[in-house]
This record gives sequence, C-alpha cells and structure tokens, in this order.
Amino acid sequence: MRFVIHSLFLSLSLIAWAPLALADEATEAITVHGLSLYDEPALAADFPHFPYVNPEAPKGGTMTQAAVGSSFDSTNPFIIRGTPAIGVGEIYDTLLVENLDEPFSVYGLLASGMRLDPERYWIEFDLRPEARFHDGEAVTAEDVVFSFYLLIEQANPFYRAYYADVERVEALDRHRVRFEFSNNDSRELPLIVGQLPILPKHYWESRDFTAPTLARHPGSGPYRIAEVEPGRRIVYQRVEDYWARDLPVNRGRHNIDRLVFDYYRDRDIAWEAFKAGVMDYRIDARAATWAIGYDFPAYRDGLVRRITVPDGHPSRMQAFVFNLRQEKFQDPRVREALNLTFDFPWLNANLFYDSYYRTESYFQNSVMQAEGLPSEAERDLLAPFADRLPSRVFDEPLPIGHPEDLRERLRLAYDLLLQAGYEVRDGTLVNAETGHPLTIEVMLFDSGLERVVQPMLRNMSRLGIQGRLRIVDINQYLNRLRSFDFEIITGQFPQSNNPGNEQREYWTSEFAESPQSRNLMGLQHPVVDQLVDRLIRASSREELNTTAQALDRVLRWEFITIPHYHSGETRIAIWDKFGYPEPFPTYGLDLSAWWVDIEREAELNRRLRRR
Repeated sequence: MRFVIHSLFLSLSLIAWAPLALADEATEAITVHGLSLYDEPALAADFPHFPYVNPEAPKGGTMTQAAVGSSFDSTNPFIIRGTPAIGVGEIYDTLLVENLDEPFSVYGLLASGMRLDPERYWIEFDLRPEARFHDGEAVTAEDVVFSFYLLIEQANPFYRAYYADVERVEALDRHRVRFEFSNNDSRELPLIVGQLPILPKHYWESRDFTAPTLARHPGSGPYRIAEVEPGRRIVYQRVEDYWARDLPVNRGRHNIDRLVFDYYRDRDIAWEAFKAGVMDYRIDARAATWAIGYDFPAYRDGLVRRITVPDGHPSRMQAFVFNLRQEKFQDPRVREALNLTFDFPWLNANLFYDSYYRTESYFQNSVMQAEGLPSEAERDLLAPFADRLPSRVFDEPLPIGHPEDLRERLRLAYDLLLQAGYEVRDGTLVNAETGHPLTIEVMLFDSGLERVVQPMLRNMSRLGIQGRLRIVDINQYLNRLRSFDFEIITGQFPQSNNPGNEQREYWTSEFAESPQSRNLMGLQHPVVDQLVDRLIRASSREELNTTAQALDRVLRWEFITIPHYHSGETRIAIWDKFGYPEPFPTYGLDLSAWWVDIEREAELNRRLRRR
C-alpha cells in the first residue's frame, strides 16, 4: 500500500528489475534502480523524470490551504501523543519513491540502488553519499537503522504492524544498509521498507521522541518548517539547495516556495476565507457547495476554477464505526439494525444533489470488491472457516439485499432488535432481561457531518432507541479515542490497488486494544486474522484478489461499520494562479508536480487588494 510518512501503499519472477551493475557473486543479487510489485518497472534506469511532471516547471509562489475542524500541538507526526500539524511529511525523504503512473513501482531517492535477495529474505540499499539533512549533516546507514527501530519501538503502532516481518536492520558500512525479513511471504515488503521516513539520528538520539513538541525538526526532504503558530498556522519553505532537487524522481516536482496551512475550527468560515482569496487551494468534500456554492464574484470573473480528478484507487471507505469493545454492540443483529437506520437515498436526494454513490465494499470500485455469491476460489478459501462464519457469507449474494424504502428498513431493523432480545416499553427500546434502554452516542470533532448524523438518530428514535450527537474539540476527541471512550465515531479505511501489511492494523486482533491503532472498532475475529495473513502472503495477483474478496465478504456480513458514500473523484477548487501537467497521474494526485505562475499570482494579489 502507498505510504507517505504516515500511511504506505514476489515470487522473485514477479519482482522485476533493471540492472545498474553486475551481480555480486557472493550474494547473487543484482543492483537495480527500481522495483515493481508486478511485471517490470516502466521506467528505465536512465529515465529523465516522471512522466506526469513538467521538468521545466518554474519555482516560486505560495499555496495556502485550510486545515478544518482541528488544531495542532506537535510537529512530530509519528507518535501517539499530541495532535500533529498537517504536512510535516514534506520535510522527510525516504529511500524510495513511487511513480504514480504505475500501480506500485518504486525508484531510488535516498537510495541510488538496491539488491534484492533471490530468495527474498533481505534487501540492501546503497545510499547516495551526497544526501544531507537540513542542518548539513550527511544521511548515513546509521540514520536508516536508527529510524526503523525508533519508529517500531516508540511511534504509532502502525509502524510496528506495517513492518512486523522485518527481523533486523543492519548498517553494512556508512552508505549501505540491509533489511532482513523473518519470512519471504510478503510480496510487497521489499518495496515498502523503502518507504520508511528517514530521521536524523544525531538530532533525535538525545531527545524524548515520544513527547509532543513544536520544534522545527531537521529532515532531508524538499521542505523545511519555516513558521509555527501553535493551533493556528504552519508554514513550510522550499529548501533551495535541496540535495536531491536534480534527481530524476524529483525533476519537475517540489516547485512551490511556500506551503501554508491555516487552521479553522469551522468549515463555513474556511469556505468564506477561500472565497475572499485568503486561501487559494481547497478540496471540496461538500456536495452542496460543489453543486450550488460557486456563485460568487471571483468565480464568475474566472479568477477561481474547479477541477475534478478521477480516483485511481479503490474508493475510500468512510463509515460510522461501532466500538465493539462495548457489550451493546457485540450482537451483529444490533449492528445490522443500526445500519438500516442510515437512509442514504434520502440523504443523497435532499442533501447531496444526487452526487454520491453508496459505499458498500471495503475495496469499492476495484477487482477486489466482493460481489454476488462467493466464487469457487472464494468458497475454497472460506470453507475451513464455515463453522465460525454466518451462513449468509456463503448463501446470500452481495451487495446485501436490504430494502431501500425507509419504512421497510425500519420494520426489518425492529425485527432484528426483537431477535437480539430487545422490546419496547413505554416507547423506549430496552433489553428484555435487564430493562436497560438501548442508548447510542455518536461523537464527532467537526460539525460538518451533523446533518448526516441527525436524520439517522431520528430514524433510531422511531425504533425507541435513545440517540444523541456529541461534538467535541479535536484534542478531547483524540484523547477519548486513545482510551476507547466512545460508542460510534467516523472512521476512514483507505485502500490501494495492492493491499498488504497495513491490513493488520485495520482489522486484526493484535491491534484491537492498541491506542490509536486503525482497528478503531476493536475487531477481534480469528477468521479475519487468518484472511489478513493470507492476503499479505498472496503469491499471485489472482490470489490477492480472491483473498481480498473473501476478506471483504466476511467484514461486510459482520456489520462492523455503517458505510457512508463516495463520489469516485476528487473535487478541487483553486484560485487561477496554478499550473499543473495533464493528464493527471493514473494512481494518485501529486501536488508536488504543480507550480505557481508568478505573474498570475501577482495580478491576483493586485486585484484582491483593490476589493
């Protein structure tokens, strides 16, 4: 899976290479410039730049964005404590970097070359001697070793999950480092270790890495932290003498001088700031705004433009997440009943201008999405677990055949609640044995979803369920997440076209009780654990697809979330000062390939001052 600082995304014959040097006779491993999960890397060893960039893009200018509904009190994005500032990943380099025009191929950034063991039990990287941190210190193999152990031992549990099969990391000399693996099951592991962010050992070894801080840490990346106003603003300045600026993987990228993130607690205020020209780039996730909101002078005058970028990955699963650690959510019939109170057709028609599609799968809009009845290959995979899975997994097709009419949905929900041991007394749904009412609290840190939550709560009330919405500030929200003090929250589960090690942290029992892991619901399901392990060890694309479909099918019939909706595209609004290459890359949006037209920026600033 792709991984940029906080989030990433072979029988040997399926990891292809392009040789840079002769084979090392001792290891029989060949030094290559890139690796691909499937087939061969598309770019030759002498490629001049990525295909979706403008190598002559000018440098300069500013991009200002809003961070909405949040604050920050830390510039360390890796740890559990504190709320990290947005964009800190810009200050760090990795060993390898992806070409977003390929499903999953990586090329050297800090690494000039790599050697993969023919049996896939280790990979070595040659570091570029010219690599430097912002304070002038050289990047060495010791920094790589230090970064790995620091992150898996003291950082967010994501890193421990993602790199669980890395047994040892060793500096072979000043500019060579080896990663050794405990097994050779994971096709993607040799690629994703190259996505490890590299931190300066000389800076961090004398500091408390686990404590939130607002220091301007040095990295080796294309930007440095220039300004920090806690909770209000953070600014990143392009490093003009960036050591890697002329490498093929960077040519035509990292063009904008200043990246500014201003913090707003209210999305409506942020929207007004954009219309006034205080911000110049925004991703518009509100359907109503996109449909009817762009009727203001700057847009009518052509100073503001709108862009849509098709998604190249499975559509992201956003959902209301049940806290399965609470007894009230243990019964899947209760969870299914609560799913039925989410009236997407009404929301889409009345709030979203029919601009969304209902999300049904954890791998939506991909070949990994489970559909219909299980295929023969899926059945073979799931058959050993038949006694631990509901019969519906095998006997009922997907998507789940819930009625669309709200009355019918609520009637079915009521029947499910009766089966689960509830009954209505004096208009309140109570547990028939204990007499305790079924109460539900949905917790948010941003009021933007309130209009989605309230209709669902009204539908719950028609069943006798006592529901309420609680909106808290971001720090309280994160603290309650870390202590699992919630009932229902909103979660996101992004997927790449090549799911792998990150699935451990999403779904497996090992991370159900880890604070700030992405197993938000606390799922502990032995069949899911085994399917995730099988997914990571898949030896072919076909096996990967089948295992993902089986995993998707099991998760969906467990009703662990109430899925939301998706558009299948990213909607962007900009003040008309930016340039960008077209077409956009196939598998992602690379803002680092954008640039600012300095003359247009100056003209916009003059016009805004005259208003």
